[in-house]
Amino acid sequence: MSIPKRILIVDDEDDVRMFLKDFLDDRDMEVRTAIHGLDAMRVLETYPADIVLLDIMMPEMDGLETLKQIKKKYPAAIVIMITALKEDNRIEAAQKLGAHNYIIKPFSLQYLESELAKLLA
Repeated sequence: MSIPKRILIVDDEDDVRMFLKDFLDDRDMEVRTAIHGLDAMRVLETYPADIVLLDIMMPEMDGLETLKQIKKKYPAAIVIMITALKEDNRIEAAQKLGAHNYIIKPFSLQYLESELAKLLA
């Protein structure tokens, strides 16, 4: 029996969050969700995720600030940024802050699955 991989999805859009959760649940990954950065930091206190899928544009605490906080408190966390717009300056900033990669919405679920498989191998 394999150990489920722990994923945290952070996105303020309910439909995106739940769609990704269902998709990853079906692939034997253990998934938690958060609606914004502050919520994500609370979840991470009790749920050490292997990978964080983190939206850039969110209320309360945006993705870049959340990324800073995650990397400060959990430096080994693998963070993949999710964005609706290909904003090169935000993507560059995220990479400088330690984001592993980024995905632009709408994205292919097959692409997401292959990226996660590589990271979790």
